[in-house]
Amino acid sequence: MSELNATAAALLGLLHEGPQTGGQLVAVARERFGSFFSVTRSQVYRELPALAEDGLVRLGKQGPRSSQQYVITAAGKKAFKAWLASEPGPDHLRSPLILRLVHANTLTAKQRTALIDSAKAAYAAEHDASRAAVKVAEDPYAKAIAEFGVARAKAVLKLLDSIPKA
Repeated sequence: MSELNATAAALLGLLHEGPQTGGQLVAVARERFGSFFSVTRSQVYRELPALAEDGLVRLGKQGPRSSQQYVITAAGKKAFKAWLASEPGPDHLRSPLILRLVHANTLTAKQRTALIDSAKAAYAAEHDASRAAVKVAEDPYAKAIAEFGVARAKAVLKLLDSIPKA
């Protein structure tokens, strides 16, 4: 078995909660990790067969429309716990928005305004969703992560306010 990458570990963590299909994993990952860790549909469907080949998940029941459930194995639980206990290494921010803002001087004023206005709307919605998650979080870890989502959204909104449109 090779060392787990963060996406594989994220999927194993979600499968601790019970069997799920790839589509369910994508939806739960977006909901749970969306403010700090992106997991795409293609990543999920690339990782699941590799996890199965390594014996970390096994196929579960086949669902409607040929959807396939995956179940974490004892080896998968062990690998996930080892990953959790290992050194995380440096965090890497991959933000398509911030990458665009780095090059915002090459946009027209109209393009820059559209980019900033669109991003403000998205981050205002993320801010509101994170605040709502803080209010309903019962688990202290989930609450702390939701509070991080609030702070991150505020920071990006502050960044957007500092970018000249003209």
